[in-house]
Amino acid sequence: MNILEKIKAIEEEIARTQKNKATEHHLGLLKAKLAKLRRAMLAPKKSGGAGYDIKKTGDATVSIVGFPSVGKSTLLNALTGAKSKTGAYDFTTLSTIPGGLIYKGAEIQVLDLPGIIQGAKDGKGRGREVIGVARKSDLLLILIDPFALWQHKIILEELHACGIRVNESPPNIVIEKKSTGGITAVWTCRQKGVSINEAQGVLQEYGIHNANIIFHEPGSVEKLIDALEKNRAYIPAITVLTKADLVSARGREEIKKQIGEYIPVSALNGEGVEELKEKIFNITEFIRIYTKDDFGKVADKPLVLKKGAKVEDVCRRIHTSWAENFRYALVWGKSVRFPGQRVGLEHTLEDGDVLRIVAK
Repeated sequence: MNILEKIKAIEEEIARTQKNKATEHHLGLLKAKLAKLRRAMLAPKKSGGAGYDIKKTGDATVSIVGFPSVGKSTLLNALTGAKSKTGAYDFTTLSTIPGGLIYKGAEIQVLDLPGIIQGAKDGKGRGREVIGVARKSDLLLILIDPFALWQHKIILEELHACGIRVNESPPNIVIEKKSTGGITAVWTCRQKGVSINEAQGVLQEYGIHNANIIFHEPGSVEKLIDALEKNRAYIPAITVLTKADLVSARGREEIKKQIGEYIPVSALNGEGVEELKEKIFNITEFIRIYTKDDFGKVADKPLVLKKGAKVEDVCRRIHTSWAENFRYALVWGKSVRFPGQRVGLEHTLEDGDVLRIVAK
């Protein structure tokens, strides 16, 4: 029995097993077995492949994910001015096509990935390799045809099965191994979400027989497994609806009820393209830092860094020697109490700050 057959057998057993107190331990064990098999499927092959994997460049990488012939190449062209081939037939894009989006000083790499289909997680259409490239992204654009909304659920399921957690944060679950005492659990929240029997079944499959689990949020078997696996990719995503010019206002409201928030985009009239650029910039959480020279002149072009960047990050972006020879910095902007405040390497900057670095 190969891995796919084992996965199918376990999924069928989970589906036919009625959950109750007597079966909780067994279900937890089965779900842990399933997660380990999924991991084994992904491990042997490198993410990407010939024509798939692309070296990351710029300040952030955004991947366009969707079914074949949904308009990914058209969206790439609209965002970046790239010349990705388009066509009204499936599998036009057979390799990853990169494009560059310059927005508010940020250099953003946008990748047009080959289309994924149902069963991508099992290797159909080289889906695992394509999703492997998506795992390295800072942001996903999930492209949906307004006349095929079922694609949205399928894409999320395929990404989830390959270890991508869309618009989620890592589980706030602590697992403390110990030498004796078996498996115990503590919940610091009101709702448990997972029973001690399920938790014991999961940890048993991972060879852990003595541990204390601290749930700082309502748990689930899946979240507990994620905490154990430690190989999940937590990536923000924007749902983008193509062909918006063909959907009425009432139709758009109905679509929102089915798939949640989205940005409508039309290649025909350019609707939504600027809004999408702004959303990409905001979600990737860039800040722009302007440097000032010894003569008081502020640079026209900002340095673009991720939110939470410190003065040391700016120094190393310019040159490593700047951090090594750093004496102090003067900052004007929202991150300081008064203009020209003197700060050190550990000072956290905010968007729009002006920085003058003084060397030894």
